[in-house]
Amino acid sequence: MLVNGSANIVIGLVVLAWLLWRQTQRRPVREDRKPTVLLILLVLGVVALGAYFKTAPTTGLAIALLAGSLVLAAGFGVVRGYTVRLWQQDGQFFRQGTWLTIVLWLVAIGSHIGLDALIDSGAKGLGSASILLYLAVSLGAQRLVVQSRATRLRSFA
Repeated sequence: MLVNGSANIVIGLVVLAWLLWRQTQRRPVREDRKPTVLLILLVLGVVALGAYFKTAPTTGLAIALLAGSLVLAAGFGVVRGYTVRLWQQDGQFFRQGTWLTIVLWLVAIGSHIGLDALIDSGAKGLGSASILLYLAVSLGAQRLVVQSRATRLRSFA
């Protein structure tokens, strides 16, 4: 189980580093584009949790803390969505995360790590098994807010 937990943490950190880098890049806002990265993270996160639940006992408290962690992930995503800079250039909307976006990502991950300690007291390894799902929920919430903001700005343009 430790190898899986360690692998989940390493994969989560690699994905986080990649997400932070992508957040700072100037990118077009495309509402018609499928959220491929988000879907991959979601599927991998659900698979990791499914594998965990097949092999490890879990307490009700651990499940409640996990649910709270995912709600927190969505909340951080919503707040971060409002820190992303949006502008229009040549009829296209662009987005770029700010320093505050990055700080909020780091605080969100720190919160997840803190909750991991609580979760792991009731179900060893559940916190690390949920990191990819946590990232998917947080990124998805942020994406929804950014797209909503771009749609509103587009209606005023």
